[in-house]
Amino acid sequence: MTKAFFIIDVQNDFCEGGSLACAGGAQAAANITAYLSSDEAKAKYDFVIASRDWHDAHNDNGGHFAHDGVAPDFVNSWPVHCVADSEGGNYHANLDDNLIDFHIQKGQGKPAYSIFEGNTPDGETLPDLLGRLGVTEIDVAGIATDYCVLASALDANTAGFKVSVLPELCAGVAAESSAAAVAKLEAAGVTIR
Repeated sequence: MTKAFFIIDVQNDFCEGGSLACAGGAQAAANITAYLSSDEAKAKYDFVIASRDWHDAHNDNGGHFAHDGVAPDFVNSWPVHCVADSEGGNYHANLDDNLIDFHIQKGQGKPAYSIFEGNTPDGETLPDLLGRLGVTEIDVAGIATDYCVLASALDANTAGFKVSVLPELCAGVAAESSAAAVAKLEAAGVTIR
């Protein structure tokens, strides 16, 4: 069996001080680095794959960014965040990006929550990459538990992978919605570790 670890959107704009910050984001970044640096994790995972929101700078990204003076509804529209090649779009400094084998960019002109909606910088889709690597199992961590971690883990489960989520390596938008996300994942058959 070939096992991958997904790091979902551990970016400056989703951590404290960012435009769409989650409390605990910086700590989640540090916890992921510590975990992946352990002998246990090095023995467990064949590949580490990280996603980033990578939105266009000069448009509303298909309505994903609130614009024209309209306030974001925080359901379908959001403050400007994680613009490609911006400081907000960079990985948080607490995340050691030397641990990452493959980078997935998502958004790029349209709303995107799941890592499965992205591709590598050279255009390879995530399903094609996972197939090429022979991945069968995936552990998921990152930001935010109740949005992009949820969407990514559900898509991995639907695609037939054996999926686990590690909540202690995640940060969410809110405690209540994060707990609901974990319950939804469990109900779908995702393992919570």
